[in-house]
Amino acid sequence: MLLVIGLAILGSPGLALAAEGAAPAGSLNAPFGFLAAGIGLAIAAGLCGLGQGRAAAAAVDAMARQPGVAQRVFTAMLLGLAFIESLTLYMFVIAIILVLKF
Repeated sequence: MLLVIGLAILGSPGLALAAEGAAPAGSLNAPFGFLAAGIGLAIAAGLCGLGQGRAAAAAVDAMARQPGVAQRVFTAMLLGLAFIESLTLYMFVIAIILVLKF
């Protein structure tokens, strides 16, 4: 978590400078765009998998302890899994933008 916050803080001045003008085609920054897209998507997908696994495990544990509320827990679990998956999809869109920009 601290790594993500640190990268966000260190990367924000670069985003502010990038708004001034687009990089020319064939720029030396192109490999870094691909690298950032790949690393960002790998981190997002890995942490999404961990989060979904923990959410599903907690939901199954709750259903086993109280079978009477299994339907409500299942609904909440599906909603949580959808939110977790949406974060990875947002990173996928950002990765596509980074790749197409360079």
